[in-house]
Amino acid sequence: MAVAETQLYAKVSNKHRSKSTSALLESLLTKGFPAHTAQKALAATGQKTIEDAAKWLHSHCNDPSLDDPIPQEYALYLCPTGRLHNHLQEFWKESKRQCGKNRAHEIFPHITLCDFFTCEDQKVELLYDTLKRVGDSFSQCFPPSISLTLHSSTSYLGFFIGDSHANTLKEFALAFSSEASSLADCHVKPCLKQLHLTLAHKFYPHHQKTLEQLAKCINPGETCQWVAALYSRDMRFVHYQTLRALFQYKPQNIDELMINAGDFIYVDPTQQSDVSEGWVIGTSHRTGCRGFLPENYTEKANESDTWVKHREYVFVTASKLFTQTENEPNVKLNGEVRSPSMSRSVTNVLSLQNATLRRGVLVMRHGERVDQVFGKSWLQQCLTADGKYYRADLNFPSTLPKRKDSVKHFEYDPPLSCCGIFQSRLIGEALLDQEVTVSYAYSSPALRCIQTAQHVLQGLKLDQKVKIRVEPGLFEWTKWEASRAIPNFMTVTELAEASYKIDTSYRGNFPLSSLVPSESYEEYVSRSSAVIKQIITACPSKGNGIILIVGHGSSLTSFTRPLIGLPARDSNDFAQVVRKIPSLGMCYCEELKEENKWQMVNPPVKTLTHGANAAFNWRNGIVED
Repeated sequence: MAVAETQLYAKVSNKHRSKSTSALLESLLTKGFPAHTAQKALAATGQKTIEDAAKWLHSHCNDPSLDDPIPQEYALYLCPTGRLHNHLQEFWKESKRQCGKNRAHEIFPHITLCDFFTCEDQKVELLYDTLKRVGDSFSQCFPPSISLTLHSSTSYLGFFIGDSHANTLKEFALAFSSEASSLADCHVKPCLKQLHLTLAHKFYPHHQKTLEQLAKCINPGETCQWVAALYSRDMRFVHYQTLRALFQYKPQNIDELMINAGDFIYVDPTQQSDVSEGWVIGTSHRTGCRGFLPENYTEKANESDTWVKHREYVFVTASKLFTQTENEPNVKLNGEVRSPSMSRSVTNVLSLQNATLRRGVLVMRHGERVDQVFGKSWLQQCLTADGKYYRADLNFPSTLPKRKDSVKHFEYDPPLSCCGIFQSRLIGEALLDQEVTVSYAYSSPALRCIQTAQHVLQGLKLDQKVKIRVEPGLFEWTKWEASRAIPNFMTVTELAEASYKIDTSYRGNFPLSSLVPSESYEEYVSRSSAVIKQIITACPSKGNGIILIVGHGSSLTSFTRPLIGLPARDSNDFAQVVRKIPSLGMCYCEELKEENKWQMVNPPVKTLTHGANAAFNWRNGIVED
């Protein structure tokens, strides 16, 4: 532990500790956990269940700070629920979409009653008792509705609390802080300045008018039940950046960090200067362990995502008992339930936004391949007498990627032509213009598909963020393979060494060894149906991000039809349809989650059409007759 941390916690570790234990603590002690770590686990999980605390202890078994007397930091917030909360959440989403993220997006809607303070683990339960007691004493005088007045400046937008109501809230905060400081022996500072509910903070000045217009659509007098909630956070990482892991990463070296999808990672921006490009060093919220991890396996998360809600006191007034209907949806903090009473203008804007937030699958055929232009003997045209590759035409790739086995294997696993590379990049740039974001990228093991995925992601400017998952199950119907055998594809390691952005930790649903040469049509249909279902299951929704699948002409029908609930085509019809699918032909499906089904809609970009360009010899017809 750092020297500053040792000084900070010295007064905590030297204090007399209470000998009383709760029922939860007793249960953990009987399981053999030491008292100090059991109390730490209970405080870190909100003292909810034995299972939560035990799981925390097991996951933190290698946490180097497990025995350090580091308390949690606590804060008391007054949070809106019901329709007002829904309006605020819609403002959060729309302001982020139109103006980008600002500091207010880091934390859910709230009014701060008491700033963060530390409390020893064994005394946290006294805070709960204090909240209940003080809440009961103020329940009769708590205002039926809180007066909110919109205030705006060049860097702040929010609601100020009317003086009469603010005075009541300040008295409540003062009573809580006084009793908590006395009983739990901690220094609690109530907020006695202008009470406010922040809507936007530290935004660009030119966004002020847009944010004001969005804020004016919020009705501050909407139905609302106010909740006083006690939250905690890990005080060591207050000024750190919080990242969320998108994929699992298994360490390749002893100094690397094991992460699972969904893990939160604390990263100190001041410690990244000496870290290799593409990597960060951070501490896992789930395990407490520290190490290096690939940055493109993560995305930025909100500051409050790692906070723990301990206890809350709901203020129920007589008027609310009659105004709240049975059909009003249950709302949790950070929920996304829409308000049926929202003004028509905002509803129309947000209904369009919600449509873009649906999960989507974009299935795409690869770009133009070299043998498509130069025939099956293309490789013979590009090899010197000693077997070295050279560029016989400008539409041949400038180089071929290195592979350990013979270069002749490219004959049955051909690369993209230069036009194919250009096509793929063009599609990616068009997707970027339409503000399409790819969250996951899957590719057939065929080189032409991997190259297409790579250049599409480059056009989207996501090639450093999204890695390609090579899925053998996406390969085309093996009966159509000219060699009557499964091609010798480049290995994942070879692809990575050739600078393709491959997810080396991904393990396919169908290993290469499971691909059968000259498989029957029924086997191919069954494989395709299974692999698309497994991909959908493995890719949770991420805002307006989509799942990109780069495969073959056959992929457009074999993966989309089972997704939208249609049976497979007859094998003869199937062949006729596939023959008409051009390079980079695509289909797009979006999820109707409320109806538990998928539908096919127009792709986000237009098709790419171009004419043939035959080889030209300047002698013919120009010089010679």
